[in-house]
Amino acid sequence: MSTLILPSLMCADQLHLYDEVNALLDAGADMIHIDVMDGEFVPNIQIGTEVVSAIKKEFDIPLDYHLMIQAPHRKLDYFPIGPGDIVSVHYETTPHPARAAAHIRDKGAKALLALNPATPLSVIENVTECFDGVLIMTVNPGYSGQMLIPGCIDKIRNAKELLPDNCIIEADGNVSFENAKKMAEAGANALVCGSSSLFSGKFDYKTSIKKLRNL
Repeated sequence: MSTLILPSLMCADQLHLYDEVNALLDAGADMIHIDVMDGEFVPNIQIGTEVVSAIKKEFDIPLDYHLMIQAPHRKLDYFPIGPGDIVSVHYETTPHPARAAAHIRDKGAKALLALNPATPLSVIENVTECFDGVLIMTVNPGYSGQMLIPGCIDKIRNAKELLPDNCIIEADGNVSFENAKKMAEAGANALVCGSSSLFSGKFDYKTSIKKLRNL
């Protein structure tokens, strides 16, 4: 599969989200990455259910949900998840990740298991068939603008070796133009792009996405 470019909406202009989503889609973004944070699992509160529902209704596009929330298995029905969407739940937040994955798949979406930098890749080994891939955090979740934790590149490489070829390996955190190349070469086929590249202000969205694809 070709590498997916996923703009992180938390890094966009929050006062003009309609215009931002329009501009990102026009620039060639594959999906919009939605960071949902509850202020409990991570020290931040981000995009809520009403905003997500409004985006889904207005644009009718698949979304890439990253649920950084406690007990996501109890809250999946809060969101307009449907066919074509990707939904990531953190291993650290639910005692039954496979059950959460089954619920996501029942909605027609793909389920990813999200892993914090300190969480070993081995946690997915016994439930690989329950998920459509992994989201590998390359920084600690919660805020944009952090520096890459270098060992996470090897984690992406190991995920590529462990998982079936058709799995999604999504990298999230400090996806700069330089790091994007390293991540893609290691095996990432989906890149969450934020303040280090797409929203850095160095280039317009179309130019940035083109540069990321050329890497």
